[in-house]
Amino acid sequence: MNSAFETPERPTVAPLLQGASNFRDVGGYPTAGGQRVKRGHVFRSDHLAGLSEADVARLKVLGVRHSLDFRGTAECTTTPYAIEGIGRVALTIEPTVIARMQALVAQGVVPTTEETVALMCETYRDFVNRNADTYSRFMKHLLEQPTPQVFHCTAGKDRTGFAAALLLSALGVDRATITHDYLLTNQLYKRDARLEGQGHPHVMKVLWQVQPEFLNAAFDAVDNQHGGMQNYLHGAISLSPQELAELQKLLLED
Repeated sequence: MNSAFETPERPTVAPLLQGASNFRDVGGYPTAGGQRVKRGHVFRSDHLAGLSEADVARLKVLGVRHSLDFRGTAECTTTPYAIEGIGRVALTIEPTVIARMQALVAQGVVPTTEETVALMCETYRDFVNRNADTYSRFMKHLLEQPTPQVFHCTAGKDRTGFAAALLLSALGVDRATITHDYLLTNQLYKRDARLEGQGHPHVMKVLWQVQPEFLNAAFDAVDNQHGGMQNYLHGAISLSPQELAELQKLLLED
C-alpha cells in the first residue's frame, strides 16, 4: 500500500489539515451488508487548538458545524480553541490512565511495559463500562445533528479511537477493518515536541501509541459483559433499534 490511508476497499486520501496530524474522514469503509460509510460526514482528529487559518477554512469548506471534544478539564484549559461557526460540544472523559501513572510514580513505582499495557487495557474497559453515558451522548449527537462533524480528544487515539470503533460497529463495519482504522494513528499522529522527555521512555512509548490489545480489551468487555455489540448499543448506549436504523440511513450509502 502506498499510503497510511489506503486499503483495498478505500482509495488513498491525502491529509486534510496542517495543524491536526491525526485528522481523517471515517467514511469510505464497506459494511457487512454491502453498503459503504459515507464520506464527508464524520471526521476524527487529535485536538484542534493548533489549526491554521487555512485549516479553519478547510473545515468550513467541508461543512463541519460541530466539534465533539472528549478531552478532560485540564486538557481543555491547557489547549483551548474556539472556531467561529463551529460549535464545540464538551463530552468530557478525564484521562484516568495519566492519573494512575502519576499515582504509581508518586509511590516510587515505575511500571514495566507489560504493566503499562495492562493499564491501557483497563482504560479501554472503562470506556465501555464507566463512560457509556458519554458515548451515548456522542452517538445521539451524530444522529440529531446531520451536518458534518468532527470528534476528537488530545491525540485522537484512545477516547477518539473507541468512539470511532463504536460508530463503525454501529454502521456494520467488521472488526478487522475497524482495527485497521484504529491503528492508522501510529502512522499519522505526531506527538507535540514539547512533550518529549517527559516520563520513562518505555512507558511513554506505550502511552503515545495504539495497540490492538487496547481496542480488543474494549471489544472483549462489550462481548463478555454486555452480550455483544448490538446489546451494548441498545442497552448501555441506549440507542433504540429505530435510532440505530436512522443512524445507518444517515451515514451509509449503497
